[in-house]
Amino acid sequence: VQLQASGGGLVQAGGSLRLSCAASGRTFSSHAMGWFRRAPGKEREFVAAISSSGGTTLYADSVKGRFTISRDNHKNTLYLQMNNLKPEDTTVYYCAAVPARTILPTVAQEYDHWGQGTQVTVSS
Repeated sequence: VQLQASGGGLVQAGGSLRLSCAASGRTFSSHAMGWFRRAPGKEREFVAAISSSGGTTLYADSVKGRFTISRDNHKNTLYLQMNNLKPEDTTVYYCAAVPARTILPTVAQEYDHWGQGTQVTVSS
């Protein structure tokens, strides 16, 4: 699975952005997907994950209630709707994929495929 993230940009605090992650190949619907973010000099931080069917989602406490992860398996696309953005959300966001498993992964090392990242900047 090859992944291409997009949708980042500059937004004021309290604003919204929607990130997209387009996947190539025919196996998108058999992969669990995740969003991570990484600030310079820091480890990748889990943001959200979604099961292969879309029926199960998990969120980091820092984004719960503000971000929504979703997927369209017909379009081979993963989304992250980000509302009420805060300056501390500023960083590069990455999408990731792993073949579906019983427990939805929330650790970066468990994911096999990564997109190139998209920059999100939230001004105060």
